[in-house]
Amino acid sequence: MRHAPLLVIAPLVIPVAQATEYFDTAGAQKALFPSATTFVDAKVHLTSDQRDKIKERSDVKQRWDEQPVWRVEKEGQFVGWYVEDRVIGKHEFIRYAAALSPDGRVLGIEIMEYLETYGDQIRQADWRGQFLGKTAQSTLDLGEDIKNISGATLSCRNITNGVKRLLALQQVALTKPAAAEVK
Repeated sequence: MRHAPLLVIAPLVIPVAQATEYFDTAGAQKALFPSATTFVDAKVHLTSDQRDKIKERSDVKQRWDEQPVWRVEKEGQFVGWYVEDRVIGKHEFIRYAAALSPDGRVLGIEIMEYLETYGDQIRQADWRGQFLGKTAQSTLDLGEDIKNISGATLSCRNITNGVKRLLALQQVALTKPAAAEVK
C-alpha cells in the first residue's frame, strides 16, 4: 500500500509594520514648549542658495524647499523655534519635531510618527536627551557625541543628521544676520 507524501506547511512569519503616531503638531508643540502661549506659523521657503549653505554648514543635504517652522512665544516674548522634519529610517520616514532656543540650542526633540517595524528605541527619553544643549558648532557624531542603539543604527544616524541640518537651517534662515546675508 502506497501512502501519499505528507505535505508540511510552515507558517509564514512576516513582520508587521506598526505605523504609530505619537504626536500631532499641537501635541508635540505642547510637549516641547509646555509654557508657550503662541505658536506663529513661520514656514520657511528656502532658496537654492540657502539650501546650499545648509549643506555646507551641516554636511547634510536639505532635500525640501519648504520647512515647517513655528515661532514660539510666551506672553508675547520670543522663546524659540518649533521645527517639524522627517528623515528616512531604514525604509520609511520618521517624523519628528525639534525645539530650538533663540540662540540656536536644542531644547528637545520628540518623535512624532514612527513607521518602521523596529528601532523605535529612539523614542526613549535618555536617547533623545543627548541632543539637549547641542548647537550648530557641536560635532554631533553618531557613536561619539550621540550614542548609537543596536538595531536602530539608521534611525539614530538619520535623526542625528536631521538635527544637524535643522541647526544649520536656523543659522541660515531663521536669524536676522543670516537672512540679510542671503538677499
